[in-house]
Amino acid sequence: MADLDAAMEFVAEVSPSFTIGFVQEIREASRSLRTFADRGRIVPEVQTEALRELFVRDHRLIYRVAADEVTILAIFHGRRDFRRAWRGRS
Repeated sequence: MADLDAAMEFVAEVSPSFTIGFVQEIREASRSLRTFADRGRIVPEVQTEALRELFVRDHRLIYRVAADEVTILAIFHGRRDFRRAWRGRS
């Protein structure tokens, strides 16, 4: 996923020693959605029940919940303008 690569590059620039831990946290958060997909908050900019997010450090893990499936749609820095980062992804 290009978003994960970009997030890793950002974290590596700021603090290379935290990159591996950051990737592990992203993976753990993603795996946790298998058992409790509704744990993330509804994305405030969209206000759609099926579109949720978890924060991993200062990054937003955006995902869609549908029936028995969870799809990771995006990972980007929390300070980034959501509308600009989200454009063309829905």
